[in-house]
Amino acid sequence: MAGRLASIASQMDKLYEFDREPVSLDKLQSGGKFAGLFAGEHVAATEFVIGAFFVLHGVTAKDLLVGLLVGNLLAILSWTFICAPIAVRTRLTLYWYLRKIAGPGLTIVYNLANAVLYCILAGAMIAVSATAVGLAFRIKTPALNAVFPSSIGWVLLTIIIGGLFTSLAILGFEKLSRFAEVCSPWIFIVFIAGALAVLPRLGVRADFSNFWEIATTKIWNGIPVAGQDRFSLWHIMFFAWFCNLAMHIGLSDLAIFRYAKKWTYGLYTAFGMYPGHMLAWICSGIMVAAVGREMNPGLMAYESAGLAGVAGLLLAGWTTANPTLYRAGLALQTITPNWPRWKVTLAAGAITTGLSCFPVFFVKLLDYVAIYGLVLMPMGAIVFAEHWVFPRLRIESFSAEKRGWAFNWTALGVWVGTLALCFLMPIHLYFRWLPGYFIALVAYVLLSLGRKS
Repeated sequence: MAGRLASIASQMDKLYEFDREPVSLDKLQSGGKFAGLFAGEHVAATEFVIGAFFVLHGVTAKDLLVGLLVGNLLAILSWTFICAPIAVRTRLTLYWYLRKIAGPGLTIVYNLANAVLYCILAGAMIAVSATAVGLAFRIKTPALNAVFPSSIGWVLLTIIIGGLFTSLAILGFEKLSRFAEVCSPWIFIVFIAGALAVLPRLGVRADFSNFWEIATTKIWNGIPVAGQDRFSLWHIMFFAWFCNLAMHIGLSDLAIFRYAKKWTYGLYTAFGMYPGHMLAWICSGIMVAAVGREMNPGLMAYESAGLAGVAGLLLAGWTTANPTLYRAGLALQTITPNWPRWKVTLAAGAITTGLSCFPVFFVKLLDYVAIYGLVLMPMGAIVFAEHWVFPRLRIESFSAEKRGWAFNWTALGVWVGTLALCFLMPIHLYFRWLPGYFIALVAYVLLSLGRKS
């Protein structure tokens, strides 16, 4: 038995993902891989929650459509013009590139925070998938205001699903993209078919002649449920833009785009933003309206598409949790340099699975997404400044690497100071990251002017 386990471990050690060096040219991937990966990742189990919450927060139909069109376009442009160009020039993960800028000590602190935040996000995806699978076993889904697990059955279910999700994340980028390519068309169908199936229940005629009337009066009617504040067009637009803030502006998707042949592959994120986010959020809004505005993703999927809906929700969680766990494993790689990536990803999966038992991470998903993007955003501004601004102003780049610093104290001060200012801003949580980004960018450049190259 011991020999068999040693053989498996040896095979896993060969799953090398260029953890600490640039991706070689022979390993670059085609555009189709990125289209499939982003389509799969962003048609997620969490879309059942996000789109439904828009309804519960009383957004109007017009504000929803305009906000999603503009916000998702801004997200695509952020990937294309900020993240992807740096990725194809460096071919490094953010976690290893940052080491040259911030120093190994600060990089460990940042990557630990990064990994924990990604584990929480992946845990939310596992929990949402569990609400669907739990229906088959009559396991009670936690209430909207729950913090702790509702039963032993819920805990066991999230552990089993977490184990399945982690197993694929260990296999690496190529396997993740293949899995997403296979699953994403099916998930699209489930979202669309589920929404269409429940429209008659809401009173929509077969010829759709009264769809807009029903949409504006029974679905996105501008009336929030008790206990929820009302969302405007600006809330929707900024949420659509920043819900993946850590990935594009925060540059975590250097891990993905370092495999791209060209920086223009950033445009492939459109397959995730429009057929994914926008369409899925609209469909899930219709579904939650059809079940009496009850926030229960599993019930929404089952009531609208039966067992196919349950399967679709499970796969939606799987295709999204996989790349999230992959990123978390890469972030932890710099903290555990003697571990192969599969062991680190396994550890990340174990942490994620434990967190997924606590329903608070998916029932408070909108606020959590805003906070985790905000926390990681300043480092994205710092890396952007080092990569693009410093050479033009003749400021020394990569000072931590050149001078042997364990900590770039300027970077640490900008990170902490920006977050302190952001959390003190007297504006809605969703709007704080944009001024915060420019504060971090300008502050880091000004504080570094004395280091001439």
